Amino acid sequence: MNTVALSVFAAVVSFFVGAIPFGVLVSRAFYNTDIRRAGSGNIGAANALRTLGKRGAAAVLALDALKGFAPTLAALALGGPVPATLAAFASVVGHCYSPFLGFKGGKGVATYFGALFALWWPAGIAFALVWLAVVLACGFASAGSMVASVAMGAVLWFGFIPSWVGLTYGVASALFIIYRHRENLDRLRRGTENRLSLLKADRQS
Repeated sequence: MNTVALSVFAAVVSFFVGAIPFGVLVSRAFYNTDIRRAGSGNIGAANALRTLGKRGAAAVLALDALKGFAPTLAALALGGPVPATLAAFASVVGHCYSPFLGFKGGKGVATYFGALFALWWPAGIAFALVWLAVVLACGFASAGSMVASVAMGAVLWFGFIPSWVGLTYGVASALFIIYRHRENLDRLRRGTENRLSLLKADRQS
C-alpha cells in the first residue's frame, strides 16, 4: 500500500474510532444517565468529572485518549509521520463530529492528547504540563486546553521529524481545538465560564 492510500485508509479508520462516544457509553452503562443531559452537556472528561465524579471522569478520559493514541500509533508504525498525523487529526474530528451522535460530539482535547502522545511522547508530556499549569493558575479547563494546544506547534516543530509535518499538524490542531472552544471563549470574555477544580468537581451547569 502506497503512502497516499495508507494515509486515506488511516484517516478513515481513525475518524470512526475517534467517533466512538465513550462519554455517552460510560454514563449509560455504569451511571444510568446520559452525560449530554447534565452539566455542560459535553461528552468529554471535564463534564464527566462534573456529572459522573472522579471515577467516571477517569474512565472517559482514558478511553477518549486511547481512541486517539491507538490508531495514530498504528499509522506511525505502518506508514510514518504523514499518515500518523492525518490519523491523529482525523481521530479528533471523529470525536467532535461523531456520526453515532448525529455528527455532534465533544471538544476533542483528550483524544488530541492521546494522539499527540502516540506521535511523540515528549509532546504529550509537555501538553499535560502546560494544561495543568494553566488550570491551576486560572481554574478553567478550556483555557488550559487552548493554551496547551497552541504551545504544541512550537514543541512539535523542534522535536518531531520532519519538523514541517509536526508544525503543520500542531497549527492545524490548535486552530481546530480553539474553534471547538469558541463558546467557551465567549463565556470567558463574559465571565460566566465554569471553573474546574481538580480536587472537587464543580457541578454547575
